[in-house]
Amino acid sequence: MLRRVRGAGDALDERGNAANELAPTSESLPAGAPRHAAARRQSTMLDVMPLRQRRLSCGVALLLESHEILLCHVTGQRHWDLPKGGIDEGESPRQAALRETQEETGLVLGAESLFDIGRHSYTAKKDLHLFACLSARIDPRELHCASCFIERLSGRSRPEMDGFGWFAFERIGSLCTPKLAALLTRGLDLGALVARLDSARRQPLAA
Repeated sequence: MLRRVRGAGDALDERGNAANELAPTSESLPAGAPRHAAARRQSTMLDVMPLRQRRLSCGVALLLESHEILLCHVTGQRHWDLPKGGIDEGESPRQAALRETQEETGLVLGAESLFDIGRHSYTAKKDLHLFACLSARIDPRELHCASCFIERLSGRSRPEMDGFGWFAFERIGSLCTPKLAALLTRGLDLGALVARLDSARRQPLAA
């Protein structure tokens, strides 16, 4: 079900100064119109502006029956992370999670092997949609990251992830960022998730 392959990167969005563009000028008001009318008009226009959409990152938690999780070491940082990244236009969360796992570990997972954990609030501006997969133990030395970035000081191309490993669930808090650790250890019950995935795998196929 698993094989190795290569891939590529992420994307962000931007927003201009909309409030300044919406501010009416004195030329746009009828002669003699009170200035508070302009304030009301601007307030009304701002009220109907669409709210800025939160960015979405998608990823996969690869789990072992022995209650271990696959983590990737972030190049140039102290913390470890899940294989995850931003969703591209036209992708579903599942497709984005599969692509990011492929790009950052070299693994291709079957779409049917992913269990949808759902969308979770992650940072002030970003949500995280996670999937889980019960995996066989893969040698971390066989994994590689094909997704790269340009290092600011040296100008070198560096892989986004430079190390991989299986770690006991109890070590997540000391290895991951506080936000990811909180989600994986307090927001989710990884032990119960392993049991559920294992039970589903052992069930005989329906006639």
